[in-house]
Amino acid sequence: MRTTTCWWWKSPPTCPSRPTPPGTRTRLTEQFSAHRARKRYAAIVAGYAPTEGRLTDFLLKNEATNTTSVVPEGTSGAKQAKLSYRTLAREKGLSLLDVDLQTGRPHQIRVQLSHAGYPILGDQRYNPAARVGEQIRLWAYALTISHPTLKEEMTFYALPPFPEFPTAVKYLPAFRAGNAVYEDGDMLVMDKNAGVEVETDLVSELSAIRSPLFPVHRLDANTMGLVVLAGNEIAEEALLDAFARHETGKVYEAILAGTPKQRAGTLVHYGVKDEEKAFMRLASQDTPGALRMELSYRIVETKGGLSKAEIGLLTGRTHQIRVQMAALGCPVLGDDKYGDREANKRFRQKRQLLLSKCLTVAGKTFESTRELKLHDILKEDL
Repeated sequence: MRTTTCWWWKSPPTCPSRPTPPGTRTRLTEQFSAHRARKRYAAIVAGYAPTEGRLTDFLLKNEATNTTSVVPEGTSGAKQAKLSYRTLAREKGLSLLDVDLQTGRPHQIRVQLSHAGYPILGDQRYNPAARVGEQIRLWAYALTISHPTLKEEMTFYALPPFPEFPTAVKYLPAFRAGNAVYEDGDMLVMDKNAGVEVETDLVSELSAIRSPLFPVHRLDANTMGLVVLAGNEIAEEALLDAFARHETGKVYEAILAGTPKQRAGTLVHYGVKDEEKAFMRLASQDTPGALRMELSYRIVETKGGLSKAEIGLLTGRTHQIRVQMAALGCPVLGDDKYGDREANKRFRQKRQLLLSKCLTVAGKTFESTRELKLHDILKEDL
């Protein structure tokens, strides 16, 4: 099935009048009733919401007042409501959320977020702090449907007029690849999703929003977090030089299988890269072609046979963190190439749990809203 992306910035384009094929309305209606049509919402809420969340509540609508409330399970007439969200940005006591609905209940997003302690800005029905006449900050920005006759998946976008988070809003259509953290004329900082290749997937998703863009440092496809792209060739050259001279700062979070004997330290290894197999092999310092690898680490939490580490890169080599932590005897969980496959299987992790958390470049420091949590991993293991 092909995918088509459509942009409706203000209003849909006008088309010549023509008869609607038989069954078109029925096929479209069925998609919505069967929840095959998918919507994504942007919402600005009061407070700093968690990195991500899944909310499950039971809602009851009061027809007389046209309001919905969260009620205990088993309440007569109540219906289960589910949604998930991810926090894209936080600033000045507000959070921008990307919300994905799993059910469709009256006022669901507004009620569930308010009940969770993060009422939507301007919601005069479910946010006691909302001002009269204030515009509610809730917007359905993406709709994905299957074309009723072409059988082609199509996604339509309409960006919300949210002045509080202009950069993040501009790049909402790239949600499959990540979200924007910062933009100026010379560079774009993206918070990349796991499973996304920078040079292909990410650049392709961004091309309809901004072009050209030039990746200036590597981040493994299965590693999520901050990555920089240059906005022009002059900036590309300057940023490449900054990374080559190690004039940048990179801090990662990682979940490790096991716990190092020392809770903090500096690791130095040498490795030789096998280009054909995309593999970094440890070697002695005097091995021809050996590259020096150095990092510092600090264990911030241990639980259930796992550790959460904060890692600072002092050199930038291919798969460096994965190779060096494996050499320490505490590989990155989910790493199938250098890691502990038995631990990966036990904890049900198919991708390395590695996050590019903080990045300092061009005199600016950026931080991902994402966070790796031992609690979430151990909860999945139960």
